[in-house]
Amino acid sequence: MRAVFLILLLAAGALTGPTDPAHAAPSYGEKAVAVAASKQGAPYAYGATGPKRFDCSGLTLYAFQKAGKRLPRTAEQQYKHTHHIPKAARTAGDLVFFPRGATMAHVGIYAGDNRIWHAPRPGTRVRLERIWSEAVRYGRAT
Repeated sequence: MRAVFLILLLAAGALTGPTDPAHAAPSYGEKAVAVAASKQGAPYAYGATGPKRFDCSGLTLYAFQKAGKRLPRTAEQQYKHTHHIPKAARTAGDLVFFPRGATMAHVGIYAGDNRIWHAPRPGTRVRLERIWSEAVRYGRAT
């Protein structure tokens, strides 16, 4: 009887999955990074939201949608929709915004190690790149 109980207990654990946080499912931000990375090499196209072509905010919109989070369409709207955070608090999956004047002109997904996944501009492709400016702002999808 004890053997049957032990087998049932072990089977229940296997069905419910691991409880160790190290084995938990990745956060939506980490999922968004993985989705963006899977689009490496996709061509830039103004106004495109995937799945084969993207502009900057189209890539972030697509990646977060696949990760289970909704974002508005444009970089400016996405900035207004996020919780603004300091550079020291950024983590993989946060959004990195590049201002031009009073608006956000570009957005990418923070990948860690001071790098972002983004769709830079016409004539380029989705890529991982170092953040090239100190004049950026960070936002976390809520």
